[in-house]
Amino acid sequence: MAPRTVLVEADGGSRGNPGPAGYGAVVRDQATGEVLAERSESIGTATNNVAEYQGMIAGLTAAAELGASEVEIRMDSKLVVEQMSGRWQIKHPGLRPLAAQAAQLVGRFDAVRFTWIPRDRNTHADRLANAAMDAAATSGTATPTVTPPRTVESPHRVGGPEPAGGGARQVAARADEPPGTDPSSAPVSWEPRPSFTATRLILVRHGETEYTEQGRYSGRGDIPLSEKGKDQVRATAARVAALAPDTAAVVSSPLSRCTATAEAIAAAIGDIPVRRDDELIECDFGAWEGRTFAEVREQWAGELDAWLASPRIAPPDGESFDEVAQRCTRVVERLLAAYPGQTVVVVSHVSPIKLMLRDALAATDAFLHRLYLDAAGISILDRWPDGGVAVRSVNETPYLP
Repeated sequence: MAPRTVLVEADGGSRGNPGPAGYGAVVRDQATGEVLAERSESIGTATNNVAEYQGMIAGLTAAAELGASEVEIRMDSKLVVEQMSGRWQIKHPGLRPLAAQAAQLVGRFDAVRFTWIPRDRNTHADRLANAAMDAAATSGTATPTVTPPRTVESPHRVGGPEPAGGGARQVAARADEPPGTDPSSAPVSWEPRPSFTATRLILVRHGETEYTEQGRYSGRGDIPLSEKGKDQVRATAARVAALAPDTAAVVSSPLSRCTATAEAIAAAIGDIPVRRDDELIECDFGAWEGRTFAEVREQWAGELDAWLASPRIAPPDGESFDEVAQRCTRVVERLLAAYPGQTVVVVSHVSPIKLMLRDALAATDAFLHRLYLDAAGISILDRWPDGGVAVRSVNETPYLP
C-alpha cells in the first residue's frame, strides 16, 4: 500500500560554487520515519543552488513514483524553501527552469509543504550529496552507500500542509528576487555593520512565577507573576527603556506572565501599545505541565531521555521543539517585514527565546540544553536585510533586584 504522506529530505552542493556538484534526497514514511527511497547523483559543474534544486526535484520525483499524495519537503537551503513557498522571487535565470519543473511536480500531489531545517538535521541527504560531489570531482558517477530500510524517530508534523496550488504554482512567474534576502548567502566579515540599518530584537523572558521558583514545567498554563516576578519586571522595564527609548513596538506571548511584563515595558518606554502574537506562546509540555523536573524524571524517564535527545520528539500530548521553532521563525519574519531598521521588544518564554538564539547563532541542538535564561533576562540580536545576524547580548541580568 502506497504511503499517503511522505517526508522528503533533500540537499545539494558544489566544491567551489560553481564546481563539481551533486545532490542527495531521502524519502521517508511520515508516520514511522522508515526510509522508502534514496536518490543521489553527480551533475557535473554547477552552483550550490542548482544542486539544491536538483535534489528537491529528485525527491519529489521519487515521492511521486511511490504514489504519495502529500509531501513535506525539508531542506537546509533557505533560498529554495522560500522561493518554492512563493515568498521570495527568483533572481538567477538558471534557477527559473528548475523552479518551474519543481512546480509541475508539486501539482501532482494533493498537498506539498516546504520546511527549512538547520544543516545538522539534514545529515542523511547531506551525506548522499557529498558522495555525489566526490564522484563529480573525480569525473565518476556517484555510488552512495545505500543502507537497508530502517525505522528512525517519527518526525512530528508542523502546522498544516501548504496546498499544492499555493506558492509553488506562482514560482515560475515570479520576477527577480530582491538581493540579500537569503540569510545563508549573507556576506561574512569582521567589519562592523551599521546598527541603524538592522532590525533590533530585544528578547525578554517574562518575570518569575511560582512555577519558576518551584522548578515546574510551565507551558500553556496561565500562571501569573509572583511578587518577586513583579519586582523583576519593574527593573527590566526600566532597563529596556534606557536601552531603547525609541522602540517601535512591544510584542508579547498571550499568557499573562508575558503580557504583564510587556505592559510594564511599554509603560516605561512611553505607553506604546502592546501587540499579542499567539505564536510566541511557550512550548506545550502536555502531560508534564505543572510537574517538577524530578516528577517527570520519575514517571516518564524514557520519554524524557528521548525529548532531551531530539527536538523532533514532543512530551506526551505536547509539542516538539521543532514545532516551536517553526512558529518562532514565522514571528521573526513578520517582525523583520513590519519593522525594518527599527527596534522591537519581544516578550516570550524560555523555549521560544532559546530557539531564536540558537538559529541566530547557527548553533546545534545541544545549545538548547546548555543555555540558561533567567526570568526577566534580556537578550539582544540584530538582523540586517541581507540576512546578516549579530547577537549583541545573551541573558543580561545585572539590573535585577
